[in-house]
Formats: sequence, C-alpha cells, structure tokens
Amino acid sequence: MSTVRKVGIVGWGAIGRVVGTALTHGEVSGAELVCVVDNRPLGEAAPAPQVTFEEALQRCDLVVEAAGQGVVREWGERVLASGTDLLIASTGALTDDDLAKRLLAAGPGRVYFTGGAVGGLDLLQAVRSLGPVDEVRLTTTKLPSTLEQPWMSEELLLRMRTATGPVEVMSGTAREVPVSFPRSTNVAASVALAVGDLDAVRVRVVADPAAHRTRHVIEASGPHGAYRFEMEHVPDADNPATSQVVPYAVLRSLAAIAGRTGQIL
Repeated sequence: MSTVRKVGIVGWGAIGRVVGTALTHGEVSGAELVCVVDNRPLGEAAPAPQVTFEEALQRCDLVVEAAGQGVVREWGERVLASGTDLLIASTGALTDDDLAKRLLAAGPGRVYFTGGAVGGLDLLQAVRSLGPVDEVRLTTTKLPSTLEQPWMSEELLLRMRTATGPVEVMSGTAREVPVSFPRSTNVAASVALAVGDLDAVRVRVVADPAAHRTRHVIEASGPHGAYRFEMEHVPDADNPATSQVVPYAVLRSLAAIAGRTGQIL
C-alpha cells in the first residue's frame, strides 16, 4: 500500500488557495493537506489547521512553497534539513547561485521545482544532457500595471502607463532580471534551471497594454537542434502578476511526487 504524502502549504494566496482546495477535495491521489502557513490570520478560510512554520515541519513530509522568493531564502534549507521534502514555486530565488547550491546540497529532504507558467523545460533539460545550449532567449510580455516596480524612474513609469504598444522594460540575463521583478519573472529562473546556466539565458521583459494574455516565448539553439516554445496565459483574476495556470502546474508536480501513474515525466 502506498504512503499518503502529508502536505503543508506555505502561502494562502492565488496559488495556495487553488492547490489547497484541490487537495482537500481529494483531487491528488496519494496526497492530503494537513496544514497551512500564512502570515495573516485565515480563520475559517483555510480548510486545514493554520500553524507556524516550525509546527508545519512536525506535521508534514512535503511542504509546498506558494508565498514568494523570500520564503525560499529564509526557510528552504531548514525544511530540507528537517527531512521534509520541498516543492518550490518561486524559482526566481534560485538566481542567487549560493542559495541554489545550498538547496541542491541540503537534505535529507528532497527539493523539487515546478515549471509554473512555462513548458518545454523537460525537453531543454534532456537537450542539455547532450551538451551546452549555445543560445537561449526568453521574452515575457505582460500588462504594464503588473510590471510596475518601486525602483522604476518616473520616466519609465510614464512610458508604461501611456503606452499604446509594446515597451521594453528591461533586458538582461536570467541572473539579473528576476531580481528586479520578484513576482513576475520566475519563468526566467526556471528556464535557466533547465539549461543549467543563469548567464546563458537572455531575457526581455515587455509591457504591452494589449497583453490581455501573458506571453512567454522561449527560443533555444545549439549543435543538437533548435527549439521554440510560445505560451499565452490568462492572468489570475486575484493576482494578475501570475498566470491562471500556475497552481495547476503545482498540482501536476504534486501528483508526480505522490506517485500518480500516467504522468508525462
């Protein structure tokens, strides 16, 4: 008889609510929600006991991070050192090379990453086994309001707010860009994770008032082939900075960890 994974969710927001509700309704065979961690009092909104992070590590054998990069930085190693497995949604935290190395070396808990709003990462990981991918480009296009950041100049903010067409907001590597857009560019870090090199992935962030769907375009090439993946997602109604599909990507990852058969791995 297979073991049922005892799951704790950190973050009861746009991602955590969907994942937690699905677990409560038994939609992931082999996994059950046993607790929720959030820095706000949730009351009856949470379908499982709301506990501290320390208590969660006593109750769970798998923690799902759905609360942002700061949680990964502060708690990632401690979760794994406790023997609890960790599924990370906020892959942008891995732009910190030192943190990424520590997480991958930590244990005895195992660390997993969900692809979130982007596809093709499994294929890019397979291609990487053949040798380095020479060139990788990611272009992310979103509504201007979802990309506004405190560090932006008044000039840039004005350009974004009055734009009638696409405006390039930033370009750089997958090491640089997610730091400037901590809630909007986990995709860049996920692509870099797949190809194994933060500096090899060139990223463009584009604001477009017509981008009613969030668009991600990945282009990669090397001696073994050329690849192009394009995705357009409806933004989440409660949190337009993330795509509606993300919690379902987390649920798919959870199902794979829990051992559901028929999964594409």
